[in-house]
Amino acid sequence: MMSAKLWAPALTACALATSLVLVGCSKDPKEAQPAAAAQQMPPPEVGIITAQPTSVAQTVELSGRTAAYQMSEVRPQVSGIVLKRLFTEGSYVRAGQALYEIDSRTYKASADNAQAAVQRAEANLNVLKVKEGRYRQLVNSNAISKQEYDDIVAQVRLAEADLNSAKANLQNAQINLGYSVIRAPISGQTGRSTVTAGALVTANQDSALVTIQQLDPIYVDINQSSTELLRLRQNLSQGNLTNANNTTVKLKLEDGSYYPIEGKLAFSDASVDQQTGSVTLRAVFSNPNHLLLPGMYATAQIVQAEIPNAYLIPQAALSRTPTGQAIAMLVNAKNTVEPRPVVTSGSQGSNWIVTEGLQPGDRVIVEGVAKVKEGIPVVPKQVDPTATAAPAAPTSAPAAAPKAESKAPAAEDKTASKA
Repeated sequence: MMSAKLWAPALTACALATSLVLVGCSKDPKEAQPAAAAQQMPPPEVGIITAQPTSVAQTVELSGRTAAYQMSEVRPQVSGIVLKRLFTEGSYVRAGQALYEIDSRTYKASADNAQAAVQRAEANLNVLKVKEGRYRQLVNSNAISKQEYDDIVAQVRLAEADLNSAKANLQNAQINLGYSVIRAPISGQTGRSTVTAGALVTANQDSALVTIQQLDPIYVDINQSSTELLRLRQNLSQGNLTNANNTTVKLKLEDGSYYPIEGKLAFSDASVDQQTGSVTLRAVFSNPNHLLLPGMYATAQIVQAEIPNAYLIPQAALSRTPTGQAIAMLVNAKNTVEPRPVVTSGSQGSNWIVTEGLQPGDRVIVEGVAKVKEGIPVVPKQVDPTATAAPAAPTSAPAAAPKAESKAPAAEDKTASKA
């Protein structure tokens, strides 16, 4: 009896332990499968590129407008009635081509009168020269006084002056007669004529008869803010950028297409516009088909400097924290994922320009970024950098992806701990 009472507590404890074991083993085995699968899952494969420094051209896009290479507002230089318009509005005219004909009868009469005055002065001069020759012989023989000879010499000189004056008047009359036909001062495209036959025009009037514009080549006036120009020059002086010594300009038109011919930078204004706070740059473009017309809006792309020792990283490879810090995911020497803060300086095509944070030879994950997190092992696979090019995604989207993926492993770890 005594021995049975002593064994009763021990038997009760054994039964309780056995029941607990049975209860634990009676759990559904499906709940333990994800944890086991997670422990046995092989490391994910990711695509990487090897970071190599290079010099990256820093291109700026500046707005501008086209302007005629040469422009002439044609005005009459003599007054009169317009008899004919000798060109077609909107047509191409060459320098020296006749545009308008003004009634020239009065100018022709003035020229004839001036011609007659020249002939009269020449005849008078010839008579005086003959007389001066005779007086020269007489004064040598003392047949006439020295005073009489000096008088005839003075008359010859006055006659020569009168002849020169008459010739100048004739030339002026002929010029005015020539102005009765208004000619194109430059070659170019004509606009709308403001007068027709029968209109009265006056010399040097305010309104132009027609405007001629030379369209090939053509100017593009580009505006750059003084702040951007100052920042560029400071970076050049500090060595952050190197001078590109580039004069080539690409032009993006209003419809988004690119002008097929590259232009040359002609000059940069030496002063800042006080009203706009900008500096004017002028480029020259060949315009053989007259595709560019004066006044058109365009965007100019200019390489103003080069960024030395920069890295071109596909935009999909970088994510950003809520504070805007750019993060690149790298594969370290142990083939585990390592996040690295980097600094970007704009973009080039579908790549970010990384100026700080990377070292030559770093392996940057460009494919499979969303399925990795810090510290996990991966299988790196080298990919072609050009094959990873893709359109830029919003900066907030890449930052959210790693956070969402981090929940699944945490849940699996919790299930495994219960088992």
